[in-house]
Amino acid sequence: MRSSSRCVVALLILFGVFSLGCADADVAVPTTVAPTTTVAPTTTVAPTTTVAPTTTVAPTTTVAPTTTVAPTALEQQLSGTGISTTAFDVGGFRFDALVAGPVDGRPVMLLHGFPSAGYQWRSQMVALADAGYRVIAPDQRGYSPGARPPDIADYSMDLLVEDVFGIADAAGFEKFHLVGHDWGAAVAWAAAIADPDRLVTLNPVSVPHPAAFATALSDPEDDQSEMSGYMASFVQPGFEDVMLAGDAGGLRSIYESAGLDEAEMAPYLEALGTSEALGAALNWYRAAAFAGGRDVPPVVVPTLFVWSDQDCCLGRTGAEQTVDFVDAPYRFEILEGVDHWVPETAADALNALLLDHLAAYLPEDG
Repeated sequence: MRSSSRCVVALLILFGVFSLGCADADVAVPTTVAPTTTVAPTTTVAPTTTVAPTTTVAPTTTVAPTTTVAPTALEQQLSGTGISTTAFDVGGFRFDALVAGPVDGRPVMLLHGFPSAGYQWRSQMVALADAGYRVIAPDQRGYSPGARPPDIADYSMDLLVEDVFGIADAAGFEKFHLVGHDWGAAVAWAAAIADPDRLVTLNPVSVPHPAAFATALSDPEDDQSEMSGYMASFVQPGFEDVMLAGDAGGLRSIYESAGLDEAEMAPYLEALGTSEALGAALNWYRAAAFAGGRDVPPVVVPTLFVWSDQDCCLGRTGAEQTVDFVDAPYRFEILEGVDHWVPETAADALNALLLDHLAAYLPEDG
């Protein structure tokens, strides 16, 4: 606060002297005295009071409470397995992936099928990592949110194969063992045909060589055409919504047929439980990505082919004729009494076969 004071003292003295002349010097002339002027008393101004400056108190800082993020279904299922999540940037896309094993271990890539994800290989990843292999299991095109183009044409086999080698490059895999199940096996066959020099071994599960499959599919006496009848529904526009209706009843039924409980199927439902995600996965069928014919050349990579005799989707004819389309060391193994979902329903048997086959070949042997 600012204060000021002024003190003004005014003193007015009126003084008049009259001089009167008189003939009679003895007579005193009365003197008129000016009235006394009363001077106003001096006003004493109180001294200015100095006000202490206001003290500014710093505001109290409120610390936001720490937010705890609940683990995803995938994180819960992988807890304690030694498997971690990562991602690879390839061709403008980001592919989510699982990784396990020593960084300098012999490289293995695992390709999942429909309607699965890299999580499908959790048992094989643990077994291979324990044996010293470096293992990656990517969520392939359409299954990774960051690699989900909208057009059906973007799911052709050529592009799916490009993804495989692009991911391998990003992971630092020069030559590697390639394993695939279901659609992943189809991609693995195509990759071995496209660039055999990159592979040490080829290990398809369930799906035969494309030419063997085409031969069985076109044979009116064979049951493969009937076994593949479900594909006619899968290619229909909007079929993803049919599968997701009623709390994803159609999708759940597939996982239940593989013997998965609610906790085990949760990562799949988490990944594919939307129309966008499941529709992208179904685009593999719509693109006719497995449209190989009898003119597909044989592979020249050491091959282990694993087929199960209770497979509801892939019959014996194509499986047994695959030997005619491998011009390299070839091993055919039949799992008796096992259904289509081999990596999960016959994990121990598959693990043993893979470990035995991969151990027989070093990268320089491929």
